[in-house]
Amino acid sequence: MQFEISKEFVDEIRDSVAEGRDSHLQSELSGLHPADIAELFDSLKAAEASYIFKLLPSDIAAEVMIELNEVDREKLLATLTSREIAEQVIDFIDSDDAADVLSELPEEKKSEVLALISDEEQKSDIFDLLRYEEDSAGGMMATELVKVRGSWTIARGIREMRKQAEEVDQVYTIYVVDEDDRLVGVLPLKKLLFSSSSIKTRISEIFDDAPMHYVHPDTTGEQCAKMMEKYDLVALPVVDTDMRLLGRITIDDVVDFIKEEAEKDYQLASGISESVEASDNVWLLSRARLPWLLIGLFGGMIVSKVIGTFEAQLEEVAILVIFMPLIAAMAGNVGVQSSAIVVQGLANKSLSSSSVFNRLLKEFSVALLNGTICGVTIFAYSVIFERNLALSYTVGISLLTVIIIAALFGTLVPLTLEKLRIDPALATGPFITTSNDIIGLTVYFTFAKYFFGI
Repeated sequence: MQFEISKEFVDEIRDSVAEGRDSHLQSELSGLHPADIAELFDSLKAAEASYIFKLLPSDIAAEVMIELNEVDREKLLATLTSREIAEQVIDFIDSDDAADVLSELPEEKKSEVLALISDEEQKSDIFDLLRYEEDSAGGMMATELVKVRGSWTIARGIREMRKQAEEVDQVYTIYVVDEDDRLVGVLPLKKLLFSSSSIKTRISEIFDDAPMHYVHPDTTGEQCAKMMEKYDLVALPVVDTDMRLLGRITIDDVVDFIKEEAEKDYQLASGISESVEASDNVWLLSRARLPWLLIGLFGGMIVSKVIGTFEAQLEEVAILVIFMPLIAAMAGNVGVQSSAIVVQGLANKSLSSSSVFNRLLKEFSVALLNGTICGVTIFAYSVIFERNLALSYTVGISLLTVIIIAALFGTLVPLTLEKLRIDPALATGPFITTSNDIIGLTVYFTFAKYFFGI
């Protein structure tokens, strides 16, 4: 059953912190999952969260630190000394999580924490991981894993696995390597338990040497996620160019990556140029939003110039103003719909360069159908309520044309951005909306000139 963080519970925890009731706090939090405690921290001030954090057992405190979002984690880390981070956090988490935590620290504090790590092997692993890009396979992998050599007997393999498993939270896969630590296969637990008649049987006789799925350290996080999704993998080995086993990426790391990428794309599609949180300060929030607001402002200026170009027609036929917002809004809506479908196809690789023509043809067909229905509807409305045939023809045919153009434009823009190696999610935001406003009004006034003879 999921634990719900209520306002009453938060208030009680705050009161306990203020009154210094440490034993009560420890009792209240002892049965909570680290993820629930992290959710609680999100409702507390940094000083309150830090106070509680220091009361937690080190292994639980470390898990809580990993469960926190980046903003809350940075705030909490700022309240801890380098020794507290090293001894209460880093010593109790996997190398990939440790590298993530350290990457969020200032350089000076990062060096201090690294110097305080007592386990030299762990320190070396973290140093290696910090060299890789955060969103690459090297940045996502953990060096903790279970591996055996093909030359070992099953008895020795089990002994070695027991030793290695002490440092691994979840044993998804047992990797088989040769004498040079090169990955040669995997050892399913089922085979280990049931396929051998003697504990003296060598692992090389029972392991699975079928072709494996693996990645290199410079493989992008997106490629890793797609591979694990396509082949239903829960763990993915990372190897160097000589097939030496470096680490593994687990499904929880990939889920976190997918969530972060989805948040980035959503913000980009909303016209927010950098990753921000609701709790960020005013300057950061403003800086993230302002670029696209200025672009929208510039687009609005162009729209006003378009309207100004047809000022004489508007003065002569003022009734044209009635449907201007409708034309602009429909153009923007259709463009966003089309671009969203294409961006989704590019993201999941269901849309390839060879299918671009088919995609355009399909969007044209959909736009023609939708445009015809919408055009006929607005034509009938105009005839009934405005009783102006020229206006009815203008708005009906303009809407059909605008819907078709906006659909094709919304399809081509993300495809072009993808070719230019620019995030196509950009196409679903203000760029498409503003551009289609300009196109839509230009089309509308052009048809107005024809049907009204002005």
